Amino acid sequence: MKINSLNIEKESFENHKLHYAKEQFVKLIQEIDKQKLPDDSIEFINDKIKVLNSISATDKSYRELLRKTQSEVLKMLEKQHKIVSKNHYLNKWLLVGMNAVGLPIGAALGISLNNIALLGIGLPIGMIYGYFVGKRLDKKAQTEGRQLDIELKLTF
Repeated sequence: MKINSLNIEKESFENHKLHYAKEQFVKLIQEIDKQKLPDDSIEFINDKIKVLNSISATDKSYRELLRKTQSEVLKMLEKQHKIVSKNHYLNKWLLVGMNAVGLPIGAALGISLNNIALLGIGLPIGMIYGYFVGKRLDKKAQTEGRQLDIELKLTF
């Protein structure tokens, strides 16, 4: 079974953000198509693309729907098949490292020295921890063939 393609209309070329969002989604679909996925996953993706193709909006609401659809497809791939995009784990673990490691270290340091201004010192420590854990997980995903050859930016 093959994944359907997203229709790109000429109106999207006038709106640069919308055009970028559509191009990124098309590249994502092309990368997903290279993976060997079961028919139920392909059917899920095709249903999402069918909804996008049926709407002829060229404004912010379509861009938001496109971003939401992209996120849903990526979450499904990660949960069911452990397939992720480039730097997925790095981005996730930078935040986890800052919040779960850095803040407690900074709080402990600030409380022990009676200077709560030292709370921020733990954040870079947590970032470094998260960076290395995320890089290791991304490298592992790449060696196992579970990484798509695309780095996604959800800021469109």
